[in-house]
Order: sequence, then structure tokens, then C-alpha cells
Amino acid sequence: MDKLRTFYSKTPNSKYLQEAANLLHEGGMIIFPTDTVYALGCLSTQGERLRDLAKIKGMKLEQAPLSFIFDDIRSLSHFVVPMNSQIFKLVKRLLPGPYTLIMQAAHKLPKPFQKRRTIGVRISNHPVLKALLPLLNAPLVCTSIHDPDEILDYTTDPETLLELWDKSIDLMLSDGYGSNIPSTVIDLTETPFKILRQGAGENPF
Repeated sequence: MDKLRTFYSKTPNSKYLQEAANLLHEGGMIIFPTDTVYALGCLSTQGERLRDLAKIKGMKLEQAPLSFIFDDIRSLSHFVVPMNSQIFKLVKRLLPGPYTLIMQAAHKLPKPFQKRRTIGVRISNHPVLKALLPLLNAPLVCTSIHDPDEILDYTTDPETLLELWDKSIDLMLSDGYGSNIPSTVIDLTETPFKILRQGAGENPF
């Protein structure tokens, strides 16, 4: 089965997007482009596939550093504690963009995330994700795809990615060579806020 779907413009192919949405709703795992590196993910409601993601990190699901990708701040707000004005202004300024923000998790996260006290959140500015997310009934949960070669760190070639992950995924969405610079990670759970990883996003402080 051919699993590669390539987008050639900033107006993503609606047929490919609907195919991806259908697979995700059925419990599928996909690779997709972001505004930083390629990511591997599934829906936040798919417990078995989420555990597969955690295994890739070599961790239990409760501790695995996975990111939630939302389509807007409104949908993000259902998964985190109410934001004070300082945090809200920063979130609004940075997202969408190449940032992962570590935030205090809402008190009643859906299964299987009930034990999470913090979550990593993203709102991507990538046209494929911006078009895909409104088709989904839950947020995407993902991890960046690291290259087996530690020197390269991240795999940028879509065909290489597909070859490496073909047996683990149901579909790959590609828009060509990806970046090898990950998102900037900022911890908003304590003040002063702290940059945990400097990546594609500039220092906002």
C-alpha cells in the first residue's frame, strides 16, 4: 500500500486531508509536517496508539514527553488550567508558531491522561496542520521524529522517513524536505518562565 501523500502548495489537497482524518479516527498513526520538524502522532483519544508513542520514547505514557497540537487557543484552553493574564498574553503572542509550551494540565483531562500534571502544547502555523485539525474530533498527540544517526538528530527526507517508519504508520503526509531544527520549549508552570530548549522560535523574553 502506498502510504505517502505529498502536498505541493499552501492549499492542501482536501482528499488527502480527509483520508488522514478518517485513519486517525479509526485509531491510525500518521507522520505529518509541522512548522519545525516532522512528527509522528495519533489522536489523544486512542489509548493503544498513545502507548505505542510512549514506547518510542522508552517511557510509560504517564511520563512520556508528548505534545498536544491544537487548532486554536480556545481548544487548547480545555486541556490546561485557566490562564492568568500574563500567560494568556504570552500564549497569544507565541502561538501559532514554532514553540512548545509546558503548561499546568486541566484537573480533569480525558483518559488516558488523568494523571498528568503538566502537558506540552502546540499550535502549528503549518498549512497542512491548519487544514487537518478542524477535521478531527480530538487533538493530535505527537513526538518529533529523531534520526537514528545522532549527528543528524532529525530526519528531513520524507522518503527516508517513510522507509524507516513504514511498518509503524498508516499514512505519511509530506510537503517535501523538513526542517532539522525543533521547536523552542518554554516552561510556563513556574515563574520566572524558563526556556528548556532553544529551537526555531526566538527567545521571547
